[in-house]
Amino acid sequence: MDIVEILKQDYQRFPDNQTYSIYAQDVYFQDQVFKFRGVEKYKLMIKFIKTCFLNPKMDLHDIRTEGDTIKTEWTLSWNTPLPWKPRISIPGWSELRLNTQELIVSHIDYWHCSRLDVLKQHLFPLKSS
Repeated sequence: MDIVEILKQDYQRFPDNQTYSIYAQDVYFQDQVFKFRGVEKYKLMIKFIKTCFLNPKMDLHDIRTEGDTIKTEWTLSWNTPLPWKPRISIPGWSELRLNTQELIVSHIDYWHCSRLDVLKQHLFPLKSS
């Protein structure tokens, strides 16, 4: 199975049963909150999401390869464990760079919104229709 298919399956079941073997041991990860190196720290970040967020979900909108880079478009959403349990939604994209062994050596996430926008969702939840 190729890495794109593995990623599609990982997104569908996120954050459960992620395929960490597709990452290099010293993978570099960065997003709006975290910046670190190493697959073990990556596993801890996924465990944090699984443990501290309610109903986390990762919707994959697009995935494509460009040379040694895989680009994904997604929306991450969850309920925050506050008394009113707001549903938070972060649209974004990832750039995953592969080495010659087809392992992910760099995973950088970008958001289509600011950290302030995410904070506002906690304080002023969107009304569901």
